[in-house]
Amino acid sequence: MNAATVETSGSPIDEQAMERATVALSLTINGRLHDVRTASSATLLDLIRDQLGLTGTKKGCDMGACGACTVLVQGRRIKSCLALAASYDGEAITTIEGIGTLEALHPLQAAFIRHDALQCGYCTPGQILSGIALLSEKPQSLEAIREGMSGNLCRCGAHPNIVAAIAEVAGL
Repeated sequence: MNAATVETSGSPIDEQAMERATVALSLTINGRLHDVRTASSATLLDLIRDQLGLTGTKKGCDMGACGACTVLVQGRRIKSCLALAASYDGEAITTIEGIGTLEALHPLQAAFIRHDALQCGYCTPGQILSGIALLSEKPQSLEAIREGMSGNLCRCGAHPNIVAAIAEVAGL
């Protein structure tokens, strides 16, 4: 065995191969710069939750169908469970932890509370971030809001209240 090979659990692991399997990234998340090294196959969701400890972003279906993992990249919503972290090197990313505070909620967070637009709360971070992106698109009707939020599911059935909260902030 050469110096570049390590024995682990009876299996040799090539340190150079391990180095090639990771990638160095520089991401700005919620206004804070993070220089990280992660597996080249890691999703943005896994990086955010597991490496950076920002657990507000939820892992739901892990297939892009539910929207619980929605984050904003340069203000555009994406499903982070489908996004390779390495594809977002140098990007500005916003998670639920990056909007509002307990003292000064984001207007959509406050509207969610007023409209009781959550029940279990699991999908709420993704719903709010998707709603913020939708508001920047300036929806002109309740139907446009329903269509714009169709990629975010709520198993509890709070969709009418979610639409009402977004409509309030949109001024509809």
